[in-house]
Amino acid sequence: MPALEIGGKRIEYLVLRGTSRRYTYFRFRSDVTLEVVLPRGRLGDASRAISQRSEWILQKYEEMQKTKRILDDQRVMFDGRFLEISFEQTLEKEEILPDLERGVVVVRASDRSRVKELVRRWFLRETSRYVMKKLADLAPTLPVPYKVADVREIKNWGYCTRSGRLSFSWQLIALPERLRDYVIFHELTHLEEFNHSPAFKRKLAKVCPDFRQREKELDYVSPAELARI
Repeated sequence: MPALEIGGKRIEYLVLRGTSRRYTYFRFRSDVTLEVVLPRGRLGDASRAISQRSEWILQKYEEMQKTKRILDDQRVMFDGRFLEISFEQTLEKEEILPDLERGVVVVRASDRSRVKELVRRWFLRETSRYVMKKLADLAPTLPVPYKVADVREIKNWGYCTRSGRLSFSWQLIALPERLRDYVIFHELTHLEEFNHSPAFKRKLAKVCPDFRQREKELDYVSPAELARI
């Protein structure tokens, strides 16, 4: 994979073709690989584009280096804490055994390649339990009721549709409770204000006064991308 040197940092990058015919985009993957997305159907110079955005690239790269990844080969974040993954090979029942006091999660499976799938199932179960209980507790206080809620694989931490459907990422349980609650409050506020207008922010501030600080904290958490780990 090609790499560039900026500010003494070696940054690996990929050049892709996007859907836009006019614009070049830059984005970092969770593994801190830079993606340079060039316009579709036009000759583009990746080197020139990188040179023009080098300051931004370096700043973003340094921010990404501080980011906490939810899952890698050695550890997993759960409830805001990192647990070391201890793999135990077995041909019997697959199971996942978190030991929060020791800071370890034991994963028993036939092969190490099964670890991430078992973590995903564990997270899906725990996130569903947490979200549904939280929504049930908050339901009597909501000025606008939601229609249905689910936990599934989505790109964002949470999502709200105009029809009142709430969806939350299966990875939500990895976050500390204050950030999980922020995501839930954020999406519930969208039931009243389907935008990020000043009115939305005022209503969010009523239920989550320090929402700006929580947003900043959430920026430093990188969701797991199972296909890329």
